[in-house]
Amino acid sequence: MKKKAPKVITVLVTAIVLCLLSCSDNRKDDHAEYANTPRGNFEALWTIMDRHYCFFDLKEKDFGVNWNQVYYKYSPSISDNMSNRALFEVLCSMIGELRDGHVNLISSYDFGRNWSWKTDYPENYSKDIQDSYLGNDYLIANGTYLYKILDDNIGYLAITSFENTISDSQLNAMFNYMMLCNGIIIDIRNNGGGYVMAVDDLASRFIEESILVSYSCYKNGPGHNDFSELEKNWLEPDWNNLRWVKPVVLLVNRGCFSSANDFANVMKAIPTVTLVGDTTGGGGGLPFVSELPNGWFVRFSSAPTLDAQLKHIESGVAPDICLQMDEADLKKGVDTYIEFARKYINDRIINP
Repeated sequence: MKKKAPKVITVLVTAIVLCLLSCSDNRKDDHAEYANTPRGNFEALWTIMDRHYCFFDLKEKDFGVNWNQVYYKYSPSISDNMSNRALFEVLCSMIGELRDGHVNLISSYDFGRNWSWKTDYPENYSKDIQDSYLGNDYLIANGTYLYKILDDNIGYLAITSFENTISDSQLNAMFNYMMLCNGIIIDIRNNGGGYVMAVDDLASRFIEESILVSYSCYKNGPGHNDFSELEKNWLEPDWNNLRWVKPVVLLVNRGCFSSANDFANVMKAIPTVTLVGDTTGGGGGLPFVSELPNGWFVRFSSAPTLDAQLKHIESGVAPDICLQMDEADLKKGVDTYIEFARKYINDRIINP
């Protein structure tokens, strides 16, 4: 059978990227007027962010961040005789005010980042305990998809990263292996993201009709609120391959970021899927990269994603059922999340 045309989400993301790339010449000019001095690099970074960052209103609402006030807070720290490392520290602190995991300053010797989106919250995850559930007989698809059938006939799929795309044949083999299971637990805790196409390909296996999953737009001017019109993102069923219509529980925590955050948002829109755990870590902005006069690179969010209810997913996706890891379970080597999901699925089978 002829393969269906690419799904709308992938097409839209590609269109956004191409649009952003078409603006790249203007972005290169952002630092043209600034000298390669500590003051020049400070001014260039502040201006690049001011013109192109997409979440200023959201960050002011959530954290009280006013970008003009940030300028005056850090400007006195800049001097002509400061070292590169001192400058790097000041600039990282300045952009760190945004608390955005997609905002980074990159030099030859360091990668400036703000990880408060996950480090300020309970982890709700133990790799050692997860490994005990997987045992030694689990299967691996494309390096990051680890799966097996638990002893109560529930499929368990741990996706450690979306950094690798997964083929149709690999997904078919995985679903075929778990075909007779009562349900599937998908565990994306501490998944830091990767390719959005991997999200689209997997999520399309859980639906029987097109569903609206999100809205997207992109910065199209220097003003903080200069955005394109919102575009609807639809997820289409993959009619050409195996699909799953039985219960699914998706386990999430604050360590789910970027495309893992996108996956949580898409899956939450699917009726047969229940999100269990903690609010995800966010990262709902498509990142872009620009350059400072001294050759350092700044990465920043420039294209926001909103969920089907027009709410930003930059600050995370809330679960359907909130859950925290139980300390007593941890001491016994029991994963509270996995055990809850097993009971939840088995109850759905008994009382659909």
